[in-house]
Amino acid sequence: MTTSSLEHVWRGCAPDVLAALVRGYGDFEAAEDAAQEALLAAARQWPTQGLPDKPKAWLIRVASRRMMDQWRSDRARAGREQLVADRIPAENLVAPAADVAGQRDDSLTLLLLCCHPALTRPSQVALTLRAVAGLSTGQIARAFLVPEATMAQRISRAKSRLREVQAPFGVPSPEQLPDRVAGAAHVLYLVFTEGHTSTTGGGLYDVSLADEAIRLTRQLHERLPVEGEVAGLLALMLLTDARRAARTRPDGSLVPLAEQDRTLWDPGRIREGVGLVERALPTGPVGPFQLQAAIAAVHAEAARARDTDWAQIETLYRMLRDLTPSPVVTLNHAVAVAMVDGPTAGLDMLGPLLQDQRMRRYHRLYAVRAHLLEMNGQAMEACAAYAMAARLATSIPEQRYLNTKAARQKGPHV
Repeated sequence: MTTSSLEHVWRGCAPDVLAALVRGYGDFEAAEDAAQEALLAAARQWPTQGLPDKPKAWLIRVASRRMMDQWRSDRARAGREQLVADRIPAENLVAPAADVAGQRDDSLTLLLLCCHPALTRPSQVALTLRAVAGLSTGQIARAFLVPEATMAQRISRAKSRLREVQAPFGVPSPEQLPDRVAGAAHVLYLVFTEGHTSTTGGGLYDVSLADEAIRLTRQLHERLPVEGEVAGLLALMLLTDARRAARTRPDGSLVPLAEQDRTLWDPGRIREGVGLVERALPTGPVGPFQLQAAIAAVHAEAARARDTDWAQIETLYRMLRDLTPSPVVTLNHAVAVAMVDGPTAGLDMLGPLLQDQRMRRYHRLYAVRAHLLEMNGQAMEACAAYAMAARLATSIPEQRYLNTKAARQKGPHV
């Protein structure tokens, strides 16, 4: 069994394994430690002994034993061990029956636990990306544009905080649920973003991660059908994921949006996404996910790249900037402005971003700048910017695309 296949199985099982342990024993931090030990045991045994018939049940059983062994070895926790033994049926200490059968899906409940109000919003997002999506600390740090050590400390503090407040494992009440939605939606958006364009590895996207984000967002939408931002988030994911088949060539190389064969886009997902946007926008306050979904819908409804209504997209980005200003919003807005008012106008908007500490290591800033310089006829400057973007990119397909663009700018002028 290869490392990549082990990681695939683990990602599919991880939320339910962790959820079963938290539900059974009530200690998030200890549960995650035990789950990680079970994964290490799998990494040692599965390559030689083969994949178990029920990998999730195997992982729950091993992790449960690790937790019980830890409690038995710690005299200071003897009282708590007895409490757990009294509270949980003995068979559940080995492997909860529902989870072994694969019939219980606790991933959304785990997500909502990680979005507990006792945690700050950045901690909610970081913890759930780690626990529910199975992202590495490094991947999460890149999503937040912070050092990996900083993110590791944030995740550790979040787990400790849940233990301090004795956060219960279960679906929040209808009164509590709306307060968890913003954090949960942000988490799911980042999970989908990592799946749509992986920050590491040889592939452009991680299908399982993107699909999991869509599945959880559907569940959240079913729980809160009138919540406009959840509908907007689901629409954004569907409209973006609809382009999946057109985003790479047979050799795995990246195809930019303007060059994609739009006949390969998924019409079913586009119809569903556009329908969600059209129903959500008129019903209440407009939020950032609804605006981003509306932008994606404008792209999706253009039969050819040259038919794109860039003026409408620029207006939507201006609304998004006024609602939730950020360097990344400004970066995307600059592209729309360049398409409406010319590349010089877009380049002017990028100037302040180049001085922003948070953006100096962000490869998309240099990739966008290179694209606008190329539009403006500044081939050598574009070449340097493409090369810088390629050096900063961590995705191999993006690196290759950007290096190819840099070489094309250089060729005729040498």
